[in-house]
Amino acid sequence: MPGLRELAERTPPQRERYVDLLRALAIVIVVLGHWMVIVVIGGDDGVDGFSALEVLPWGRPVTWLFQVMPVFFFVGGFANAASLTSHTRRGGGVGDWLLDRSARLVRPTTVLLVTLAASALVARSAGVDPVQVGRAVWLSAIPLWFLLVYLLMVFLTPLMHALHRRAGLAVPLVLVALVAAGDVMRLAFDASTLQLGNYLFAWLAVHQIGFAWQDGTLPVRPGVAVPLLAGGAASAVLLTVAGPYPTSMVDVPGTSFRNLSPPTLALLALATAQLGLVLLLRDAGERRLQRLGPWTAVIAVNSVIMTVLLWHMSAFVVVAVAVYATGLFPLPRPPGATGEWLLWKLPWLVALFAVLGAFLAVFGRVERRGPRGGGRWLDPVASRSRWTPRALGRPRSRATVTAVGYAATVLGLLGVAFAGPADHGLLGLPAGALAVFLAGAALLRTARAARPRS
Repeated sequence: MPGLRELAERTPPQRERYVDLLRALAIVIVVLGHWMVIVVIGGDDGVDGFSALEVLPWGRPVTWLFQVMPVFFFVGGFANAASLTSHTRRGGGVGDWLLDRSARLVRPTTVLLVTLAASALVARSAGVDPVQVGRAVWLSAIPLWFLLVYLLMVFLTPLMHALHRRAGLAVPLVLVALVAAGDVMRLAFDASTLQLGNYLFAWLAVHQIGFAWQDGTLPVRPGVAVPLLAGGAASAVLLTVAGPYPTSMVDVPGTSFRNLSPPTLALLALATAQLGLVLLLRDAGERRLQRLGPWTAVIAVNSVIMTVLLWHMSAFVVVAVAVYATGLFPLPRPPGATGEWLLWKLPWLVALFAVLGAFLAVFGRVERRGPRGGGRWLDPVASRSRWTPRALGRPRSRATVTAVGYAATVLGLLGVAFAGPADHGLLGLPAGALAVFLAGAALLRTARAARPRS
C-alpha cells in the first residue's frame, strides 16, 4: 500500500477534500464527547457510572457543539452519491456497489464483535461477575448504534438517490414533515411509538441533503449558507428555549423526551445551522487542504476513522477497569464545580488516548488495507476459492446474496444495539444477534469473492 504522503500527492484534483476533513472532525468530536460526558465511579458491585449531564445542567447547551452526527450524515450522503454515480457511469451494478461500500464498514465491525465476545468469554472464565461483563460489553458496543443507522443509509442510497434525481429537495422536505408529524404525535398525544419513524426519516433527510450538495442542487455560496446558518440556529433556540423541546442535543438519562432518541425537529434545526456553517467555510477549507501537510494529516485520520469510532468506547472500558483495579489515580467524583470537573478529566483523557492509540496500532491495519484494482475496495481475505459458488458469478444471483447478507448484518447489529447492560451469556452479547450478523458478513464476503476481477 502506498505511503500517506504518496497518497496525498496522487489525489485527483477534482476530489472534494473538505468532505474528508469534515468526516474526520465529526468522528473525533463524537469520541471526545463520549469520553467527556461519562463519569465512572466505584460501587459495591464494581465499576459503575452515569452521565455528567444528569448533574451538570450547564453542560446541556454545550452539547450543541458536540452533537455533530448531522455533519457526518451530510458527508456520508455526499460521498455515497459521488461513489454511486461514478460506479454506475462505469457500467457497474448496484449490488456490487453495495459490496464495495459495505466492505470497509462490516469487516472492522466483525473484528470488534468477535474480540468483544472472546474477551467476555475469557473474563467470565476468570470469575468476573457476569453482570459486570455484560455492562462492559454493552458500553464498548455503544458506537454500533451510529454504525447501524449509517449502514441503513448506505443500503437505501440507490433508491433515495433515484428519488433525489427525480424530485430534488422536495424529498428531504417531505421527510422533515414526517419528523414533525412524529413529534406532534409524541407531544400532543403522548404516542411515543409513532415517533419511532423519526430514526429513519430524520437521518434520511440529512443524508439526502448530502446528495444535493454533491450534484450542485444545493449551491455552495454565502447567499445560501448564511440564511441556513441563521435560520437553523434561530429555529433551534425557539424550539428549545421557548418551545417544548429539551435543550440538550444528546440524551440525558432519566428524561422522558429527548432530541436524539429518536431525532426531533429541534435536532434538525441544529443540523440546518450546521449545514449553513459547513457550506460557509467550504471554500476556505478547500484552499487550506491544497497544502500537502494538512491534506496528508486528513488522509492519515481517515485511514483509520472507522477504527477510531468502533474502538473508542472499548478504550474507555479498559481505562476504567484498570483505574478501578489498580487505583492508579482516583476515580472522578460526581461533578461539582466546572474547574474541578475538568481537572478530574485531564488524566483520563491522557490514558484514553494512549489506549486508543494501542488499539489503532493493532486493529487499524484491518481498515487500512487500501483500494486496488481500479479503485475497488477489495477484501484481501475474500479471494476466489473452490468453495465459492459458481452461481454467484452471475450478477443477479450475487445481488440477491448481497441483499440478504446486508439485511442480516443490519438485523444482527440491531439485536446487539438493543441489548442493554445485562448478562447476555458467555459471549457478553445476544448469541442469536451475533450469529445473524456473522452469517450476513460471511455472505457479503462470499459475494465479494465471486465477483469477476478486472
